Amino acid sequence: MAVVDKITASGNGSGVKLRREMGLIGLTWASVGSIIGSGWLLGAKSAVTVAGPAAVISWGIGAVAIVLLALVHAELGGMFPVAGGTARYPHYTFGGLAGMSFGWFSWLQAATVAPIEVEAMIGYSKDWSWASGFEHANGTLTPSGIAVSVLLMAVFVAVNFLGVRLLAHTNSAATWWKVFIPLATIFILALTHFHPSNFTSHGFMPMGVKGILGAISTSGIIFALLGFEQAIQLSGESKNPKKDIPRAVIGSVVIGTVIYTLLQIVYIGALPGSTFVHGWANLAYKGIEGPFAGLATIIGLGWLAWVLRIDAVISPAGTGLIYTTSTSRISYGLSRNGYTPRLFERTDSRGVPWFGLIMSFVTGVICFLPFPSWQALVGFITSASVLMYAGAPLAFGVLRRQLPDRERPYKLPFAHIISPASFVIASLIIYWSGWDTLWRLGVAIILGYLLLGSYAAYAIRKGLPNAPRLSWKSAQWLPVYLIGLGVISYLGTFGPSARGVLPLWWDMALITAFSLGIYFWAVAVALPAEEIQRNIEDVEVVDEGGH
Repeated sequence: MAVVDKITASGNGSGVKLRREMGLIGLTWASVGSIIGSGWLLGAKSAVTVAGPAAVISWGIGAVAIVLLALVHAELGGMFPVAGGTARYPHYTFGGLAGMSFGWFSWLQAATVAPIEVEAMIGYSKDWSWASGFEHANGTLTPSGIAVSVLLMAVFVAVNFLGVRLLAHTNSAATWWKVFIPLATIFILALTHFHPSNFTSHGFMPMGVKGILGAISTSGIIFALLGFEQAIQLSGESKNPKKDIPRAVIGSVVIGTVIYTLLQIVYIGALPGSTFVHGWANLAYKGIEGPFAGLATIIGLGWLAWVLRIDAVISPAGTGLIYTTSTSRISYGLSRNGYTPRLFERTDSRGVPWFGLIMSFVTGVICFLPFPSWQALVGFITSASVLMYAGAPLAFGVLRRQLPDRERPYKLPFAHIISPASFVIASLIIYWSGWDTLWRLGVAIILGYLLLGSYAAYAIRKGLPNAPRLSWKSAQWLPVYLIGLGVISYLGTFGPSARGVLPLWWDMALITAFSLGIYFWAVAVALPAEEIQRNIEDVEVVDEGGH
């Protein structure tokens, strides 16, 4: 027996159902395929230059943060197996204004991942003569590089147009490769070139606690571990969502965490001492732009370098492919909630939201202009992603309070501790991104309010059937939270442009207290149970046989 989204047929042709054709393996591999992308190729080098060997601790902290957020999402994903899930939870519990905001955060991070994966593919390919002209010396794209990037984005979209079943098979095949190559790299480097003295010869924590915390957000650690929510975004196309979604979410995080932590350890251990003789911040060797491939070359494993450069195309391509899928499903969910035109709900004969795919392509192409390099975009995506995740613990707290008896295929233990703790951790990760990243995120948030807010106002004024109920009262905490994070970041110590008024530790204590205050305030002013139930029923999942 299959489950389908209840989509009201309408005269504009937006009533075609998403097809439920993905099993547990497809969902798990969708998340694992998103987690293992360009992060494994570039994250270890970026982290060690920020934190030194203590980057291993940074990965541990990042993993704990992501696991807590994933546990919250696992319960919500089992309760609400609908397309674009992460964009909908705040809508259920806080109404239109909060839902529109977190929906925009969700779409923003998903739409920007595919272009960053394209940039990683091009960056790793520069050692090949035919690709040497795609990047400038500073890592930014040349005109020919931008043209190739646009072509690769078009390939992602084309594969998605062939339908979710082919997408699942394509991504599963790519993910088996993406898991095998990092694991093989770990074993080869550990067995042939591992020097334990590298962890202490220049100090284990040369950049101190600030380096450890800064590496979590700015070097790509959180970015590398993101992606577990892909199973949730695709839950509207899952065969058995209530059981498979929690398993896929938690399983993918465990797989990703183990692989990334081991990669960081072997990368530090395999480096020749001459590469960091001037300190970890000045790590240098030939081919460092492709860290693992360059390392393999200088230690005499040229064949491994060749394999890694091939993987540098396959791994990011697989992640970019699935995030292109996710972007169209999030815009589908936003339209179902009344924040975007019904055109985003239209699906073709294969059940693919075609207009959402086209818009994900356009957005990806636009991203190559203000963020023409991997490092320039990674901090922005990290902040937008974690801001998106921050909505889930709030919705979780409300649903446990307002709908305690609703069926939960996976019920999170110690929820009264884990839920507020995960919200605090999300806020800290956003803060660690630094003021230079957050002010740019603020501009993107304002742009989102202008775009989505304009359509919502139009829909309400015209009395359209999907016009959202904005529910200002239940979202009164949201502007305080966003502005407060910005002010604390500006006065803090993370980022070159931050004022440094708040000393280290005091700033994080303030973020913790501020976040807890926002959490309990938001839970207290959320929508009443009856209105939450009505919001859920608008896109409720029902059983239908024989689909």
